[in-house]
Amino acid sequence: AANGGFPLDDSWIHQVYGRNLAQTGQWAFVPGIPSAASTSPLYTVLLALGYALNVPYTLWTHTLGALALWLAGVFGARLAERLLPENPSIGLVAGLALVLAWHLIWAAASGMETMLFSLWTLVLLTLAWQELDEPKGAGRAPFLRGVIFGVATALAVMTRPEIIGLAGLIGLVMLAVRPQNSWRPFLFWAGGAVLGFGVMITPYLALNLQLTGGLLPNTAAAKQAEYAPIIEHLSYPARLWEMFKPLFAGGQWLLVPGIIYFVIVVGRQIRIARNAWFYLLPVAWALALIALYAARLPAPYQHGRYVIPALPALIVSGVVGSAWMLRDGRFSLLGRVVSRALAVAAALGFIYFVFAGASVYSRDVQIIDEEMVRAAQWIADQLPPEERLVVHDIGAVGYFAPRFILDLAGLVSPEIVPFIHDKDRLWDWMQQHDARYLMAFPDQIPGKTTDDPRLCAVFGTGGTASPAAGGPNMAVYRLAWDGVCGD
Repeated sequence: AANGGFPLDDSWIHQVYGRNLAQTGQWAFVPGIPSAASTSPLYTVLLALGYALNVPYTLWTHTLGALALWLAGVFGARLAERLLPENPSIGLVAGLALVLAWHLIWAAASGMETMLFSLWTLVLLTLAWQELDEPKGAGRAPFLRGVIFGVATALAVMTRPEIIGLAGLIGLVMLAVRPQNSWRPFLFWAGGAVLGFGVMITPYLALNLQLTGGLLPNTAAAKQAEYAPIIEHLSYPARLWEMFKPLFAGGQWLLVPGIIYFVIVVGRQIRIARNAWFYLLPVAWALALIALYAARLPAPYQHGRYVIPALPALIVSGVVGSAWMLRDGRFSLLGRVVSRALAVAAALGFIYFVFAGASVYSRDVQIIDEEMVRAAQWIADQLPPEERLVVHDIGAVGYFAPRFILDLAGLVSPEIVPFIHDKDRLWDWMQQHDARYLMAFPDQIPGKTTDDPRLCAVFGTGGTASPAAGGPNMAVYRLAWDGVCGD
């Protein structure tokens, strides 16, 4: 078996950046060549800490994920208790629903920043709702709470930049509702939030400006360019449905009636107290995140990993909404039967998918180990480091066979982003850089064909998990620019 342990090649990208940061102090995928292919600088720093402490990387990475999952359960439980304080078990139920949601378990064990991002969504909601507890007073208290919110938002943005959308929603509701009951404490809170965010986010923005000339990492432009054809040829409603579908593969789909009932109940509360707008934030944020990805990066693969961070807020809302259904349905036979049946089915669904998800996770890891890691280890053993190598999935190669890499996905070769779908220009670019070998799946090769005479196959992984799942095998090709492979 390969020395792997993650279900995504992108997980290895994080490991490369973390290891290089700890060992060389450089923000680089290839030592000596600074780059910004790490979407999550905060997660990279956390991984680097593990390397600096000489903790085995798999142990450290999975511990970070498990800790983030547990904390998400804690924060989710507190949010649920706030919404339904008269129910002594609601916090436990919500917390268990979060830590047993198989998407979140997968995210925690994925070696990605996804679970940390998911945790931050609950942290920001918690900090926002705390303003409802402090309706009076000015001076330092609201200012310090604002600073804390701003710092937390900056750290969250350094985990995934799109969480700025949640902070924006919170800011709009805060402005409209002003739970502090007057402009003065609100302005203190807002000023503290701006100050805390600005001070904390400045190094992140400065790093991106230095490395890319923009405010975001290379991955944003590269990923959007990669999925531009889908945006052009698939309608927005169809893309939106594609982003929702992976999230239904779990017990949480049985919480959908609870989520709907949650919105109805909170809507009624808004008529009585404007502060109830804050309680719509979890659902609004989740739907906004999914809508954003449908619009800009419609990538539903890998169990919808880009929109998994929408789940914690939806699960908390669904659990509370289901509890409200149980409470309100007890007055009629039909209400009791339906609400209790949904609650039991949801509980059983969560438990079932924990076990079903374990086999899915194991398969995902096996695919990465057999395809990306195995090919990377062959490269490390067989190809001289000075030979120019073109790769599409760069993570495992960067970790197991570190060398200068030409990246067909544009993460560490951002110059190809403008022509990432132009096969002729990609081939010219490869030749101009004197590329000697190519590692890719068939659909990652420029032109998406293995019949090109310039491709001379020298290694195939022979993995079994990917074909069993309907996928291809990874291959390494020697590039014959004269079109003659020879013996």
